[in-house]
Amino acid sequence: MELEAAKILGMALVVGFGVIGPGIGIGMIVSKALEAIGRNPDATGKIQATMFIGIAFTEALAIFALVIGFILKYT
Repeated sequence: MELEAAKILGMALVVGFGVIGPGIGIGMIVSKALEAIGRNPDATGKIQATMFIGIAFTEALAIFALVIGFILKYT
């Protein structure tokens, strides 16, 4: 296998596996936030703010995986 092909394959694997966890995590965060809003509609503002902060932190993990993938490909 050529070096360039190995780099592309490595990038694809790192990014692919790196976004699975955050994807599941964001789904769970939104699911639980909707459950909480359904049980207590008066707390919607606080729940949504906390949900968006959690989504941002979870999405940061996917961005880190993307950065690592680019480092593997272009070094």
